[in-house]
Amino acid sequence: MIETNDNVSDILTARSNKDRRFLIPERLKDARKFMRLSQEELGKEIGVSRQAISQFERGDRNPDARTLVGIQSVLKQPIEFFITQEFPEVGKSSPKFYRKFGSNTIRRREACDTYAEWFVQIVKQIDNFINYPPVNIPSYDLSDLKEDTIDEAIDSIAENVRKYWGLGLGPISNVISLLEANGVISCRYEMAGEKVEAFSFWNDSRPFIFLASEKKAGARIRFDLAHELGHLVLHRNIDKEVIEDKYALKKIEQQADRFAGAFLLPRHSFGNEIFMPRLEAFVSLKQRWKVSIQAMIYRCANLELFDESQILNLRKQISFRKWRTNEPLDDPSIIPIEQPKLLSKVFKILTEGGYVGIDEFKTIIPINPTFIEKMLNLDEGTLNKSKNYNKILNKFLTIKK
Repeated sequence: MIETNDNVSDILTARSNKDRRFLIPERLKDARKFMRLSQEELGKEIGVSRQAISQFERGDRNPDARTLVGIQSVLKQPIEFFITQEFPEVGKSSPKFYRKFGSNTIRRREACDTYAEWFVQIVKQIDNFINYPPVNIPSYDLSDLKEDTIDEAIDSIAENVRKYWGLGLGPISNVISLLEANGVISCRYEMAGEKVEAFSFWNDSRPFIFLASEKKAGARIRFDLAHELGHLVLHRNIDKEVIEDKYALKKIEQQADRFAGAFLLPRHSFGNEIFMPRLEAFVSLKQRWKVSIQAMIYRCANLELFDESQILNLRKQISFRKWRTNEPLDDPSIIPIEQPKLLSKVFKILTEGGYVGIDEFKTIIPINPTFIEKMLNLDEGTLNKSKNYNKILNKFLTIKK
């Protein structure tokens, strides 16, 4: 049985008397999608009908205090999330490349859209106090190129991006730090059990990369990052309707893969280090370039360094040795898993520099603190250290008891 907390009852009574409405319908819908629940599933969890949830989400009806506390409990958001009007505005976002579309992925995509929107809200709230590094991402358009020239063009574009950033042609030491230094806002929020590796998008003039995979191999995560950079560089102006076509999406994903390989493994330097089609030779190359063996073989095929039979033989050896999911040197102690650091550093400056306290930040962005901690790569419990949260919340909502 769900019991209503006295403080929650006071907040709801004051808010409903003041505004004649205490639930923000869009907030309920977002939180439900975030948890990948249907209206019927949420209704069963809290003991109301699907029709009632639908009415709540349309704004046609308000839940009573007990029902709202049940919604809060199931959707794992603080009660103020559902009743606070003041949320940062989110600008226009470009299409997100989830790599898979179809009826079986609708809930996953809706959850990712909610992740992305909340991520942008958090980032923009911080931006009100502290500026991020300026965006320094070149943009290219492939639409005017002939099909048989695109691969060559992508290799050249990847080389141009490296030159633009002054990287030279050797291995990149830390991909995520490089992206953050050039204005990309990134986070790593593992979506357990979901088939989402990463996605990227532009919001207004700011690029974002969201790492969602449970991958534990640093080399594979670096390739994901380079793949998403490919989308940011090559596909900024592609319409959503285009990527919802599975054939068009497949081509777009192949282009991003080609860019990732060319960016991490430049043809004129990496190619000069390839001498023989032996699997053992790629192990030392993996340690040097911090790229998976499978991605290096893919790159060798792109550059036609080996013939088709040699590439096929290498891939068969990988399958035989069961390296498809676990290669040599995947241990994070050898090739570390790169972590976003920009947001945690900025948050520390924000809270320790006197710009805004933790309590105030939580009232401005009243999203589940655990979610925010993961988004900003903060230590667990960072946002639960305050003692005056309810006092500041009541002041923020202008509630008088």
